[in-house]
Amino acid sequence: MITRPAIPADAPDMTALLNEIIAIGGTTAYTTPLTEEQVLRDYITRESLISSHVAEADDRVVGFQWLRWADPECDGMPKGWAIIASFVATSAAGKGIGKHLFAATATSATKAGVTTIDATIRGDNTSGLRYYSGLGFEDYDRLTDIELSDGTVVDKVRKRFEIS
Repeated sequence: MITRPAIPADAPDMTALLNEIIAIGGTTAYTTPLTEEQVLRDYITRESLISSHVAEADDRVVGFQWLRWADPECDGMPKGWAIIASFVATSAAGKGIGKHLFAATATSATKAGVTTIDATIRGDNTSGLRYYSGLGFEDYDRLTDIELSDGTVVDKVRKRFEIS
């Protein structure tokens, strides 16, 4: 497995991976599939993006993780904070892909001057909560009764990681 920066040519694989996770349900706040154009815009070329990395095995993307600057007005977080999201193919879960991705992301965060990384995770996403806790993220808030676009109501756990 290799970890490298995402490039526009990765958009189809990243879209397929994310849409598979969305179809299974229960681990992402997304409830409807994304297009390749949305993935390219939001996860590869976004202006506020700090980094976007993919994990590749056998010439296919098996995971990706992005980090973007938080907007103090829209996201309600202080200056210097960034927001992270991680996605790993269900067929590749539990193989250490997330840890490799975070190593690359943490390096990018440090270089960019990020002070704190926020991970906001569905409260019923036990594997996601366990993953971020295992990396050293700590709970700092809980959002209750958040309605997703399909009407599902969930709590969201907000975790943070302090960059030293």
